[in-house]
Amino acid sequence: MPTDWIKRIAEDERKRDDVSLRGTEAAARKADIVHVHGQRLLDELRLTVARDIDAFRQEFPDDQGREIVFDPVQLGGGFAVHKPRYPTASLNVAPNLDAASVSCQYRFTPTNGLPPREDRLELMFTGDAGDTLQIKHHGTGQVFATADALSEYLLSPVLTGRPR
Repeated sequence: MPTDWIKRIAEDERKRDDVSLRGTEAAARKADIVHVHGQRLLDELRLTVARDIDAFRQEFPDDQGREIVFDPVQLGGGFAVHKPRYPTASLNVAPNLDAASVSCQYRFTPTNGLPPREDRLELMFTGDAGDTLQIKHHGTGQVFATADALSEYLLSPVLTGRPR
């Protein structure tokens, strides 16, 4: 017969195993949700960004300084946005569904002769216990509930040519 302390340790180990198993199952569920819904969210974001760029172009139809170029097809399912006139600005969005993340890289070239500035941010797919998937800014914790909100956040620096 095991002594009481052996029983306590064995029970504690069983509890740890159960917590670990639940964590593994939750991670597997999240990975499944990201693979099922992640690409749909990215496609929705790509369409929203294209729509918002077109709306911005319509606000300044003859202004070459505010021309914005959208490249909807990048390696890995991402996209790029570029403002070619000074101050130039670009955004490259590169999703990684396996890592449940989206890398965003900005590059700004000011008109005053200073070297270009690069900013990077990581977005993560996040969700509740259900099948709801959202995108969250890793650094600030800000959650973007809609593609409209994320498009505004991502495009504002490019459209203005000014870093956040």
